[in-house]
Amino acid sequence: MIAEQKKALFMKEQRQFERFPLSLPARIETTVSNKKHIFKFKTRDISSAGAFIDTTEKFSEGERFKIDLTVPSEKIKEITGALGLITTQGTVVRSADDGIAVHFNGDCEIWRLKGL
Repeated sequence: MIAEQKKALFMKEQRQFERFPLSLPARIETTVSNKKHIFKFKTRDISSAGAFIDTTEKFSEGERFKIDLTVPSEKIKEITGALGLITTQGTVVRSADDGIAVHFNGDCEIWRLKGL
């Protein structure tokens, strides 16, 4: 255990983008054997390149899915009259007992959610 802790201290940080501790509602849509599955989770942290999502559901590394993140900011609602929704594609890059690390693939779309 002590050797693992020392190794963790000396490992170089490989993230290119700063992560922020932010809990956002996350909706994941995946298709397995032509059957659509929808899951609702929360992010633990997020960056412009990806997020860590709290879940005990098992996802395989490399699994791809559509992900929607709701941004429940009062400031956004004040400016636009609606909440924000970020839609993008994601790939699981790491799976742990308490969640998954997801890399956002390419472009994202930002929508206004009215009526919330």
